[in-house]
Amino acid sequence: MMEKSAKIYVAGHRGMVGSAIVRELQRNGYTNIVTRTHKELDLCRQQAVEEFFAAERPEYVFLAAAKVGGIVANSNALADFMYENMILEMNVIHAAWQNGCKKLLFLGSSCIYPRLAPQPMKEDCLLTSSLEPTNEAYALAKISGLKYCEYLNRQYGTDFISVMPTNLYGINDNYHPTHSHVLPALIRRFHEAKEAGLSTVTCWGDGSPLREFLYVDDLADLCLFLMNNYSGNETVNAGTGKEITIKALTELVAEVIGYDGEILWDTSKPNGTPRKLLDVSKSAAMGWKYRTELKDGIKAAYEDFLNNPMRAER
Repeated sequence: MMEKSAKIYVAGHRGMVGSAIVRELQRNGYTNIVTRTHKELDLCRQQAVEEFFAAERPEYVFLAAAKVGGIVANSNALADFMYENMILEMNVIHAAWQNGCKKLLFLGSSCIYPRLAPQPMKEDCLLTSSLEPTNEAYALAKISGLKYCEYLNRQYGTDFISVMPTNLYGINDNYHPTHSHVLPALIRRFHEAKEAGLSTVTCWGDGSPLREFLYVDDLADLCLFLMNNYSGNETVNAGTGKEITIKALTELVAEVIGYDGEILWDTSKPNGTPRKLLDVSKSAAMGWKYRTELKDGIKAAYEDFLNNPMRAER
């Protein structure tokens, strides 16, 4: 168990996941939280990371820093996604091990699993067949981070664990017009359509893919739960075990935002992976379950979007 006064480093504390972990730690009475902005510490610079760990010597690390994006961003910048994610995670995990970190939690993504993995996807389907090409670079980087944690555990007896979340959304999400994920992109698009009085909104693909969504504060809750209750080489899936079609999701977002125009589909655009449902029986067997239903989460995310003055620039 993490002591309430233990020194805890949250890498990526300004991002959606990292900020949710900081909120959850504070809610649970943890008082010694260490953070650094990208300006203060560039995690891609090995020497800087090593110096930071040697000086601070955090006892626990949540590695939530990553270069992320949706289909467009991933497809257009494969080399950047691979290099930056690989470098920063290797630097942090290695320095944590070198400086006697008691426990580290590495955050991956469900895109590490094969494109056509049996559904729902169990943790042991990792590396059984080929990845989704549009985010292969990101997936390979995340698989490497997960495996490096596993190898350190095996070779040096560390207690480094990993968690693989499904699609996340919530407070501090990225609403960039082309570099955001599906749910925040829909929130922004329907909000702008409502504001402009547009009679139609066009969405990518045909609306048939199935997706699972987890509210980011629920993920943060699971991360603390795992830090205090789980050790092992295999990753742990983080999800709800429920899925929804993109078509139904767009209708739900439109309803929450109050957009009553027509939704059209551009079938010349890619759908992405047909289905991505995680098997969450592992976390369920440990006694953990998500708390936030999708509609309630979208309402909270939309409220955050409206109160976020930087949303247009991000």
